[in-house]
Formats: sequence, C-alpha cells, structure tokens
Amino acid sequence: MTDNIAGKTIVITGASSGMGAAAARHLAGKGAAVVLGARRSDRIEAVAAEITQAGGRAMAVTTDVTKAEDLRRLVEAAVETYGGIDVLINNAGVMPLSPLERLKIAEWDQMIDVNLKGVLYGVAAALPHMIEQKSGHIINLSSVAGHKLFGGSAVYSATKFAVRALSEGLRQEVAAYNIRITIISPGAVKTELLDHITEKDVQQANQDYVAEVGVPAETFARLVAFAINEPADVGINEILFRPTAQEL
Repeated sequence: MTDNIAGKTIVITGASSGMGAAAARHLAGKGAAVVLGARRSDRIEAVAAEITQAGGRAMAVTTDVTKAEDLRRLVEAAVETYGGIDVLINNAGVMPLSPLERLKIAEWDQMIDVNLKGVLYGVAAALPHMIEQKSGHIINLSSVAGHKLFGGSAVYSATKFAVRALSEGLRQEVAAYNIRITIISPGAVKTELLDHITEKDVQQANQDYVAEVGVPAETFARLVAFAINEPADVGINEILFRPTAQEL
C-alpha cells in the first residue's frame, strides 16, 4: 500500500548519491514530489531529471547542510513549488573514521557540523511549517554506530548518538502538533560514505567489510517508505537495520 506516500512533498538532504538518491527515486515512484538537496548540483540535477523523465515530480536545490540559510532555502523551495512540506529526511552525513590519537580535529569538526548541526538546521527550517499546518514527519539518520562503537568511530558515534537524543527530545516536544519523528539507524550499506575516510588503513578495513556483507541503498529507501506510509496516527519512532550477516 502506498496511499500515504502519493501526493506528499518530501525534502531529502544528501540526495546526490547513495541512500538519499535511492530514497528519492523510490518515493517519487510511489507518487511523492521529491525536493533534492546536496552540494553537488550536477548530481542532484541528474537524479531530478531522471525522475521527471520517468513521469515523477522532482526538483533540485543546491544545499550545504552546514549552512542554516541553505536549509531554509531548500524547504522554502518545496513550499513555493509544491505548496508545503510533508516530510523532511535529514539524510546528509559524513564518516571520516579515525582513532582519536591521530588527532584529525578538522574531521571531528566536519562530522559535528554535518551530522549533528546539519540535522538541527533542517529541523529549524521545516518545523515552523509543520507546526503551522499541524502535521508533518521528520526522519533523522543515525546509524548502528549511534547504538554501539567500533574501531575509529568515537566521534562519528558521538554525533549519531546525539542525533538519537535530539530526535527523541523533538518527538516529545512536537507530538501535540501531530508531527511524527523517526530515527533510522542503518548498518553496513554500500554507498560512497566510506570515501570520506582519509586514514587508508581504516578505510580499507571498512571497505573490505562492507563489500562483503553490505546491503544496497534501496534497502534504506524501502524502510523510509514503510515509516512514511503508516497512517498519521502511527509513529514509527526508530528503525535499526543491518545486513543479516553483520555481527556488530
């Protein structure tokens, strides 16, 4: 059943590749209008063109989630073009894993700026519209690393634990406005996320593991659709998924 997806306007950050692009294609195929945000303009424009050529509704807005004004413009574009915003998927994220002792301070800052502040900026952009219309759905991306730690994940995990705490606090605060909050925590998914790792030994170990057990980005897209498709009086608060073969 896709009755609760068709006709919705869905804003997706980090939509230029991987899980964001897969979600955009999947949700557009179920009748949603999708508004794609990412820094790589050419990539989101190509995804939007692919969707529209297939008969769907999509638009691309160049967006850097570390800039609150960019998130505001992204949401305003959705409202102006499609008349509102029903769902925000805060999908953008980076994962430059490294042991703390290597002191990759710039990468720590980047993870905090993208993975945590980027989510907050998305919430700040979408929430006034959703409160006014007394409906909406915000989906925030955590990770299996937001539930447990593994080698080199201390700062990344810290940002993803924080997303879970933020999301639960937000859920409690906006329930009275009929706004749903969902946390999705993926395990090993085959995307470009591992390209962000600059420490070659850490990168190789993770690439080898994900190549062996990882699931495709379309897995995430199906679970997003499941959460959105539930009736408005049902909140899917958290989804944690892994490849069956993933032990950690």
